[in-house]
Amino acid sequence: MLKGQQSWVFPNRPMILASGVSGGPFEANGKLADDFDILHEDLWMGMDSYEKAQTVLLEEAITTTLEKAKMDKEQIEFLFAGDLINQITPSSFAARTVQIPYFGLFGACSTSMEGLALASFVVNYKGARNVLTGASSHNAATEKQFRYPTEYGGQKPPTAQWTVTGAGIALVTQNVPGKQHPVTTSATIGKVIDMGLSDPYNMGGAMAPAAADTITAHFRDMELDPSHYDLIITGDLGRIGQETTFELLTKNGLNIERKQFQDCGLLLYKDDQPVQAGASGAGCSAVVLYGHLLNQMKKGVYKRILVVATGALLSPLSFQQKESIPCIAHAVSIEMNEVGG
Repeated sequence: MLKGQQSWVFPNRPMILASGVSGGPFEANGKLADDFDILHEDLWMGMDSYEKAQTVLLEEAITTTLEKAKMDKEQIEFLFAGDLINQITPSSFAARTVQIPYFGLFGACSTSMEGLALASFVVNYKGARNVLTGASSHNAATEKQFRYPTEYGGQKPPTAQWTVTGAGIALVTQNVPGKQHPVTTSATIGKVIDMGLSDPYNMGGAMAPAAADTITAHFRDMELDPSHYDLIITGDLGRIGQETTFELLTKNGLNIERKQFQDCGLLLYKDDQPVQAGASGAGCSAVVLYGHLLNQMKKGVYKRILVVATGALLSPLSFQQKESIPCIAHAVSIEMNEVGG
């Protein structure tokens, strides 16, 4: 059901039955290592290219999710997935392996919530019973495409962020009453916002206005106060983008407590890891949500959260043509169902 100008409500409360998260060696040394299902010791993951390694990450996340759910791939109607690499080939090649009917998505680093919103909509309105959705990224593959290969050794400014090597997948199914589980309750679809910034080493600053616009739209459409949520968490704004977004939301009249407003890109790594302004990448919000945050919800730390994944919709070509960076953000609200709910 459409509510307001750009939000969906899911009255049937689609259930996140299971999730799977895989990561690389840098993530294995991070703060959230215990929330990963699979961690690799090297970036190659037994493959001869970083792009193929990223495909492995997504395949592993899908397999892990199905194993946890005790389901076969034949029971899944659709897979929604995407990434940052040219023509989303890691996601498409993983779909080639798993042979599940596939929707390839590109929303840059907002892809995780784009996929969860669409999967929830399809399941809520009985377009499918079981849908897999997720996103992935690989540090070396992304650096090679958008900036310089890591072998180049180029120095980065403090505004730069570290692309996550990881994949996160969730299985969205029709709600089954009788047990406690996370469910999606609404989604707000973002608009493309471009404030004219063009620095590819300051993605957080570029994406902040889009994050603020979507969050403001969510509370307007849903007629809610920010206190409705225990946590409002953005995808990968990093330190600079998070601070900017918080200032913009305050100017928009939203009374959000500072400790209530967090960022996935600031949770993933330890303080002594050299990630400059924080983590980024399409896999960033996917691994933090489908690993750490869902685990926290199941432990009772959070009852209701709003996850707002942000994406910078540039390409190497658009940057070379001196275009500014258009950005977008999508938000999904997730709750823990009470027993019997």
